[in-house]
Amino acid sequence: MKKSLLIFALSMVNYAYAQQKENIIFAGATIHIGNGELIENGTIHIKNGIIVAIDNEPSANATIDPTAIVVNAKGKHIYPGLIAPYSRLGLEEVEAVRATLDYREVGELNPNVRALISYNTDSKLIPTVRSNGVLTAMTVPEGGIVTGSSSLMKLAGWNWEDAVYKADVGIHLNWPTMRIYSASWAPSAEDQKSNTEKRFIELRKFFNQAKAYNEISRPLVKNLKFAAMQDLFSGKKKLFIAADYSKDIIAAVNFSKEFGITPIIVGARDAHLVLNFLKENNIAIILENAHSLPSREDDDIDLPYKKAAILYNAGIKYCMAINGSWQQRNLPFEAGTTAAYGVPREMALRSVTLSAAEILGVADNLGSLTKGKDATLLISTGDLLDMKSSSVERAWIQGSEIKLKNSQNELNEKYLKKYGIDQ
Repeated sequence: MKKSLLIFALSMVNYAYAQQKENIIFAGATIHIGNGELIENGTIHIKNGIIVAIDNEPSANATIDPTAIVVNAKGKHIYPGLIAPYSRLGLEEVEAVRATLDYREVGELNPNVRALISYNTDSKLIPTVRSNGVLTAMTVPEGGIVTGSSSLMKLAGWNWEDAVYKADVGIHLNWPTMRIYSASWAPSAEDQKSNTEKRFIELRKFFNQAKAYNEISRPLVKNLKFAAMQDLFSGKKKLFIAADYSKDIIAAVNFSKEFGITPIIVGARDAHLVLNFLKENNIAIILENAHSLPSREDDDIDLPYKKAAILYNAGIKYCMAINGSWQQRNLPFEAGTTAAYGVPREMALRSVTLSAAEILGVADNLGSLTKGKDATLLISTGDLLDMKSSSVERAWIQGSEIKLKNSQNELNEKYLKKYGIDQ
C-alpha cells in the first residue's frame, strides 16, 4: 500500500511539472530575439507554453489578457534559451570515474546506439549548466567510427521521456583522420596510412551495405545496424561528421555526397582554410572550443577566438559548441569571445540560439523569441554573453518555469554563512 502511494505521489509530481504552463507578460525589457535583432523596452507575452505576442510597445499587451501575470522587467534582458548543439551532458557525471560514464559503446560501427535512453535527468551537472542560460542540449554518443544517434534534450524533466525535445536528430561519424603523426609515440607512417585505409574501406563497405539493405522493402533478416541508417538515407536524419583538418573535411564531404547526403561538420579546426569548398557545398559547421589553443605552431595565437568571425564574414552557416559535459556552462561566454573578435554581438548570440536550432532542424519551434514558437527563454540582469555581468534570474522551458538552484549555489551559500561573509 505504501509503495503504491509513493508511486502515485511521484506520478503527481511529474504531472504537475508537465502541466505548469504559465501565462505571463514581461514588460519593459531589452529583448534579444536571437535572430540578430534587438527590441529595446519591449513586451513579450507567453501563454500555454507558446510566445503569443512580442513587440516594442511595453504597455500595449498589458490589457490584452487580464488573467496574465504582468512582470515588470525594466532594465533587464530577455534571451531565448541557449542551445548546446554537441555535448555529453546527461551521459557523463565524473570524468575520472568510469562507472559514471555512459557515452561510449564497444565496437566501431554502432548507428543503432541511441543516446537518449541513457540520458540521466538526475545529473547534478544539468542544473549548473542551465543556471548560465543553456536550456536545451544535444547529447551525443562517442566511440568508434559510427558512434550512434543523438537527441536534443530539454534540461528539465522527470525522465528521458519527459526531457526529450527531438529524438534521434542524426547519426554521428568520427572521420578517420588522414593526418600522419611524426611524434615518438606514433606508429610508423606506413602503418598509419595502412590503418587509415582499412578504416575507410570498412566505412564505405558499411554505408554501401546499409544503403542496399534499406532499398529492400522487406528484408528477410533484420539487421539493427543497417535499419538504424534508413532515416539517414531518406533525409529524415542528419549526418554529423567530426573532422578537424582540411583534407579530412574535404574527404568527409565528398564521401557523403556519394550517398546523396549533405553532412554537418563538427569541430572543423581548419574550416578557415577551406572556406570556398564549404560554401560551394553548402556545408554547415558546428564550431567547437573557441577557448583553446591553435592547432599549429605557426597559427595566430588568437585564431580560435576569431575563427567564428572568419566563417561569419565568409557567409558560412555555423553555430558554437563545446565538447564535454559540465563545460557547456561556458557556452555563452565562448560566444561572447567571438563577439569581441569580430562577430556582431547579436549575431554571436544567434550562434548559440537560432543558428544552432537551424542546424539541428528545430528552428520552427526553438531558437528565437518569435510569435508562435516555444516559450523557452530566460531573464538576466546583465549581458548573458559577458562572464562578469551575466546573472540569470529566471528561466522557462516551453512555458514552465524551472528552478535555477544547483549544488554549487548551495555550497556557496553554506560556506558564506559558515564563515560569516556578507554577500
